[in-house]
Amino acid sequence: MKSLVFLSSLAVAAAGGWVAAAMFAQPATGKEPRFPQLTMDQLDEKQRPLGEQVMKVSSVGLAGPYNPMMRSPLLGQRLFDLFHYLRWETSVPTKLNEFSILIIGRQWRSQVEWYAHAPLAAKAGLSPDIIAELKANKRPSNMTEDEAVVYDFVTELTTKQKVSDETFASAKKIFSDQQIIDLTAVAGNYVMVAMMLAMAEETVPPGKEPPFKAGEK
Repeated sequence: MKSLVFLSSLAVAAAGGWVAAAMFAQPATGKEPRFPQLTMDQLDEKQRPLGEQVMKVSSVGLAGPYNPMMRSPLLGQRLFDLFHYLRWETSVPTKLNEFSILIIGRQWRSQVEWYAHAPLAAKAGLSPDIIAELKANKRPSNMTEDEAVVYDFVTELTTKQKVSDETFASAKKIFSDQQIIDLTAVAGNYVMVAMMLAMAEETVPPGKEPPFKAGEK
């Protein structure tokens, strides 16, 4: 029953509140935003081509990481192309790809990453119990073999700055070389996204509860 309730709450979050409100999200502190939210009408000739591409695929419009990215449109375009591959063309199965993003989001306590990707992970088939345990900063129990490999691989790489021989051997049993490279890239990419969001103080939509509360580890 708890799992059903959890999934239901994630579905509500994904259904529209974020899409509509994130366009005008303000920092949680109530102070002036570091980067005021841009709209398409405000984009200059260098920013507009990227903005048009973003609007075709983004569920958050120009909000989230796209808002600060627009300030450096050439870099933004390069990052957008990378995002596109790592989200929609990667060789890593969607469920595992979203799991790896959540692992990074939890490490950084990234409000936006978790808010945006927890519903996507659930939709892709990641167990709500796994999502809940990860959010509680625990190593999830009852993971499948491939999920456990992703958790260990990404966690070791990002917290110990290396992957043990044992973990790498486990990854080689399940994943192809391309999948291992893509898994490494998506983890690194979302560390960068978390950094961008933290620097810009991008937050969840107005009226929505941030996933991580002050004082939580």
